[in-house]
Amino acid sequence: MKIIRILNNNAVVIQDGNEEKIAIGAGIAFNKKRNDVVVANKIEKMFVMQDESEHFQELLKRINEEYFAVSEEIISYAEATLPFKLSEHIHISLTDHLAFSIERLKEGIILQNRLLNEIKVLYEPEFKIGLWAINHIKDRFGLDMPIDEAAYIALHIHTAKIGAGDIHESVRQASIISSMIEVITTELGITLSGQDIAYERLITHLRFVLNRVEKKELHTMDDEMLTMIKNKFEFSFNTAKKVADLLKNDYKLLLPEAELGYIALHIERLKSFWEK
Repeated sequence: MKIIRILNNNAVVIQDGNEEKIAIGAGIAFNKKRNDVVVANKIEKMFVMQDESEHFQELLKRINEEYFAVSEEIISYAEATLPFKLSEHIHISLTDHLAFSIERLKEGIILQNRLLNEIKVLYEPEFKIGLWAINHIKDRFGLDMPIDEAAYIALHIHTAKIGAGDIHESVRQASIISSMIEVITTELGITLSGQDIAYERLITHLRFVLNRVEKKELHTMDDEMLTMIKNKFEFSFNTAKKVADLLKNDYKLLLPEAELGYIALHIERLKSFWEK
């Protein structure tokens, strides 16, 4: 395997048979030049960056090499921790994000993540990796990254899951759930923290509702049960209707009455929990 291009000290483009691949490894390009043979035991990762190779190479030219190295360490940790494969795009998206975030933090600019609590629950395994990542960055650069950054990293990792959609879809789902919760807590006159078990249950249920609506795999409920919920839990059902109005008006999503019945039950459960 011969070197076609040196990207930085830790990354090269190589010719492997009929394919161009990106090979990554600590010091893989040290004292190397074009057409030199890569030592196999220096290669830690090797992949084909389909349709994005030039983008990746341009990215490595303009960022600090240490940012690339720490990004790859986080990716390696994620791949060893998670039960699913990450797409190759993570090498671009996470590296680009971290380079920007670290430089921003050095300038004293901190961005709050208003979806922090939702991301912690919706993408718990990825969020734990995000927590590991910000501690790892502190060890490497002496920078105290806010917990909000762990949530941003979690989103990048989640959307790198094969078939998970893009980051905009993940943010959209978290944002919709955040809006639904705001309606419910405003109507109940309560404040929920990310540590409340009731909050976690509510987020989990609302995520299932959204998934069912978008996949058109909706719950059914017999008319007698639905009528009982409307009459016995009138406040909670009316609150569920306000959630449905939000989804219809802001996101063009339609909830059938059966789903409102299930949401009402969860609101009633939350109401009872809070009144204890």
